[in-house]
Amino acid sequence: MFTLAGCWGFCLLRRFCPVHIDWKPGLLCCAYIECELGIGMAAWIEMIDDDDADEELLDVLNLSRTPHGTVDNVMRVHSLRPSTMRGHVVLYRAVLHDAANTLPVWLQECVASWVSILNQCEYSLANHWANARHLIDDDPRAEKIYAALNSGTPESAFGKAEAVLFEYARKLTLEPANMEEQDVWDLRGEGFSDGEILELNQIVGYFNYVNRLLNGLGVSTENDTVGYYASEKSKRR
Repeated sequence: MFTLAGCWGFCLLRRFCPVHIDWKPGLLCCAYIECELGIGMAAWIEMIDDDDADEELLDVLNLSRTPHGTVDNVMRVHSLRPSTMRGHVVLYRAVLHDAANTLPVWLQECVASWVSILNQCEYSLANHWANARHLIDDDPRAEKIYAALNSGTPESAFGKAEAVLFEYARKLTLEPANMEEQDVWDLRGEGFSDGEILELNQIVGYFNYVNRLLNGLGVSTENDTVGYYASEKSKRR
């Protein structure tokens, strides 16, 4: 139950958003709360719209635009601290969109989806499974992979080499203190180069970071275009 004091306390947390109050018999409650926070309720903290951005922020927003020409909330949530947005977008592109990477892009996106499932991050899963499905370009295969990831049994949809890769991602996400050199040797034994092991490590590390960023600030896909790729089909690697 909201009291008047409770309403104003909530408003203070929401930076003095205008409150509209309905009266009901014996009860004072908030009918709804409208917040003047630029992008609305797509996160628990203020996000700045393009129209309200200063020159420094607009420069970083432009750097952060997707192929759709938009800035996703995962980047815009940094708008109160543009330097962290700049660092984030540079890291993201280096981890997942660098031409020097040799792990197949569809597999990178499956690892991203797997880590996001383990961390229960709906935002990252929505975006990166959309990417994986797009790149797999085979609906029955994609459905089998998604079912395996979602049930916690990636080995049921992949061969032994990929199963070892997903186990590395699981262990580093859920049991980081238990990692040991043998985990790397297991990947080498399946034919992964040290460069590819580094790529895997960085994908897992990045998504553990970004999942916590998103879950910790309540970031939603509201107003986002879900998925990285434009409408035309990309060839599988």
